[in-house]
Amino acid sequence: MIELSGLYVYDVETFFVALLNIIGGEEMANEKILAKKQEIIDEIKDRVQNSSSVVLFDYRGMTDAEIKELRIKLRENDADYKVYKNTLMARALSDLKIDITDSLVGPSAMAFGKDQIGAVKVLSDVAKNNQALVLKVGIIDGEISDKAKLAALATIPSREGLLTMLAGGMIGIARDLSICLDLYAKQKEE
Repeated sequence: MIELSGLYVYDVETFFVALLNIIGGEEMANEKILAKKQEIIDEIKDRVQNSSSVVLFDYRGMTDAEIKELRIKLRENDADYKVYKNTLMARALSDLKIDITDSLVGPSAMAFGKDQIGAVKVLSDVAKNNQALVLKVGIIDGEISDKAKLAALATIPSREGLLTMLAGGMIGIARDLSICLDLYAKQKEE
């Protein structure tokens, strides 16, 4: 009688069948793990390609309540974040010919935004009030943005703010035009 991984076999043929099943099972597990990793890499690539902005940030030291609040604020601005392993992020980004491996040190999360500045503004605002959140690098419309460029983007007003300013400018022009026409009409009457 021979014991093999908790199985007791009584003859050589059964021993080899049990051995092949154990080895085959490990190989299948590795194939399953590799397939799962490739699935995650494909997910990262898809999300990076379909997002206008991607921001890599460090979240160490944030409490669960702060992280929940961050997620809510991101969702209000059509953005979300997810934590991936750095090795999987590096492989996905290298497949996309994006080199930010210097920033893939320590725990990192990726925020994905539908517009160019929504996620950047939210993360910058939270980082001002919470020293635990640190912006590392961003990818805005396929272009790598360092911390300085992310800080500059965070100062740009939101889309709604820009539209309000545009509307205010247009109303000012219409008001000035109506004043000019009124003055011109009064001048003609005289």
